[in-house]
Amino acid sequence: MVRRTSLISTLIALFAFLLWTPVSATAAPARQAATCGALAPGASAAAERAIAAACAEVAAGTWYTWGGGHGPQPGATYGQIDPTDPDSEHDPERRGFDCSGLVRHAYAEAAGADILNGVASQQYYTHRAAARFTAAQGLAPLVPGDLLAWGTSRDLHHIAIYLGAGKMVEAKESGTRLMVSDVRLNGDYFGAVRVNTGQVTGHIHRTWGTDVWTKAAPSLSAARVYAFPYSTTIRVQCQKHAEEVTSDGYTNDVWSYLPDYKAWVTNIYIQGAAWLEGVPECGAGDPQAR
Repeated sequence: MVRRTSLISTLIALFAFLLWTPVSATAAPARQAATCGALAPGASAAAERAIAAACAEVAAGTWYTWGGGHGPQPGATYGQIDPTDPDSEHDPERRGFDCSGLVRHAYAEAAGADILNGVASQQYYTHRAAARFTAAQGLAPLVPGDLLAWGTSRDLHHIAIYLGAGKMVEAKESGTRLMVSDVRLNGDYFGAVRVNTGQVTGHIHRTWGTDVWTKAAPSLSAARVYAFPYSTTIRVQCQKHAEEVTSDGYTNDVWSYLPDYKAWVTNIYIQGAAWLEGVPECGAGDPQAR
């Protein structure tokens, strides 16, 4: 009798385990998906498509993977081991996204083109910015689809998509799945950017080289603002003659002002002629022409 009772108890426990396991494995993504979507008015149709694409990955239970989403085309990829994070040991076994990989995928789905290919800094400083918001402005001026960034002007390390009502969808960290979170305005929240998925106006150019620093003024001794990790599409507002620079076999005294970065870069690292064709000279009355 004891043996029979024990066997029955074991079978009941096994049945309960088998019944419970698949439910628990899918419950968290299901709960997250139920709260994922545009939670406030004001989003453009493209922003709503970006949110829908990100939320679909939440519903699928997609993993965060370090470096995920940065393949030749937008979409989930296997991750890499982050040498600074022990929790990333399984990332090479998981297809998923890191924070900027998710943003890239979402807006590629929204725009039908790979418009935000790059890391968090490049996405925040995109030449496709329709509007920018500082940390001091908080969430009041934001609408669903805006991109939230954390870090400093020299190192933006995280980016997420705002949903409205104080919520965001993000690929947060190794060992977790994509999720809906409360917006974290404390710590190093940097600001937000609204993405223009349509026609871009202005003088659009491209840099070359790696780790090319922009400067707070058109001088090598000026404070560093942001370094282009590799060739990057930029918007140039104007150019002027200033400090002469010699680098990589070139000498030039022309600097360009980049409004998306509120910074200057020597024209040596902008593809094209030494004086960019069609770009106006910075006038004495321009606030950036100091």
